Order: sequence, then structure tokens, then C-alpha cells
Amino acid sequence: MELNLTTASGNASKKTLEVSEETFNKDFNEALVHQVVTAYLAGGRAGTKGQKNRAAVSGGGAKPWRQKGTGRARSGTIRSPIWRSGGTTFAAKNRDFSQKVNRKMYRSAMISIVSELVRQDRLVVLTDLKMDGPKTKELADQLKALSTKNALIVTADFEQNIYLSSRNLINIEYTDAQNINPVNLVRYEKVIITADAVKKVEEMLK
Repeated sequence: MELNLTTASGNASKKTLEVSEETFNKDFNEALVHQVVTAYLAGGRAGTKGQKNRAAVSGGGAKPWRQKGTGRARSGTIRSPIWRSGGTTFAAKNRDFSQKVNRKMYRSAMISIVSELVRQDRLVVLTDLKMDGPKTKELADQLKALSTKNALIVTADFEQNIYLSSRNLINIEYTDAQNINPVNLVRYEKVIITADAVKKVEEMLK
């Protein structure tokens, strides 16, 4: 199949880009995409919340006072949850939220997402995207010419000038083809990608 190309100024190019239908023309599998996106987000959770229960708090080996005869309520340890500096009742423990996703599942989900972007005309393929320096206004003008204020920009290799220019733009994210993931592909209204990056993504998803 062929993808239409657009120049950085927003004009349609006469050239087209030949891509594989196995990568850019697959049916959308909503259940699989949901599973992979959920697993990706879960993998980013720290899970480091935790307190100490009465067994983990140091001290409290001996009874504070004898069982009977003091007139006070019986007590077995100074680390009881009702004591000051005691353990926490139902203390939270560190958790691992990661979910297992097979390589084939991840690859199929990425192909499904990319194919759906093409069907919905949300994938904008540029002939090239270069910047002479870190100029936010210049990049904002280019995005305006492409009729978008909410986009993921993808190039084949990391471009420092594009990265620096995009940092202060709201709802704009930049990455290279090697670091795309299911979350940033589905998060934005459009994915602006260069022709070289398309070929690199196609090679990665084979």
C-alpha cells in the first residue's frame, strides 16, 4: 500500500511512500490494544508505598509490665498499633504492578494501532523534518501549517533541536522511532512522522 507524503510546510507532496500492508493495514484489535496499553501503564507505576507493621518495627521484645496487679490494661508489646511509635495496622507493602505481555502480543498491538492511525487519517507522513536550531516559534508555525496543536512528532533518529523546540509546547511530544510506545501513539490526535521513521518502524515491527 502507499501512504501520502506531506511537506513540512503543510503542502501535499507528489510522491508517495510504499509500505507493507502487513504492518499498516491490519484490523483493529481493541481488546489486545487495551491489554497492552494497560500493561505498559502498569509497568510505569512505582509501587513503593509501604509502612511497617507490628512485626517489622524494632523493639518491643518484652512485656511493658506484668500481666496482673498493676491496675492498668494488659499489654504485650510497646509496638502494638495502639501505642505511639507502634506498628501500622494493615500496613501497605511494596508492590510490583508489572504485567507480562508476550513479544508477539506487543508487536500485534503496535501494528493494530499504526493501522488504525492510517485509517483515521491521524498519521501524517512528512518528507522530512529538520531544524537549524532550537526555535519553539518555528516549530509551532510548522505545526500550525499542519493544522494540529495536539501531536506526537517522530523522527528516525533523535534530533536535539526538535526536542528542545517542542519542550515548551502544550500537548506536543517528541520521540525517535526507536522509543515509540503504545501509550504515546494513542494519546495524541495526530502522529507526525517522517518517511525515514516510517521505514524504521516498519522494520521494527516485522
